[in-house]
Amino acid sequence: MRAEDVLADQQNQAQFKGVTVRKGTVGAFLANARLWLDDASSSDDKAIAERDIVDALPALHALGLFDIVQVRDAALRELVAASAA
Repeated sequence: MRAEDVLADQQNQAQFKGVTVRKGTVGAFLANARLWLDDASSSDDKAIAERDIVDALPALHALGLFDIVQVRDAALRELVAASAA
């Protein structure tokens, strides 16, 4: 399966398990996770990244991302797990 089989080029969002997921959600999560984990990031940038991570978690869970991919960093794994409860 290719990306366009999941979400056509002209489509910006789709429903997965009743949750609207925007194109770019997984990429944004990865970028925010890198920033959140980077010791060189400012506390303000980390707070924004954390908010954006938490906001994206329902969509990422609806996609089933964490059923397949395990988060290696313990703090990030805890943040992701707290949203699943």
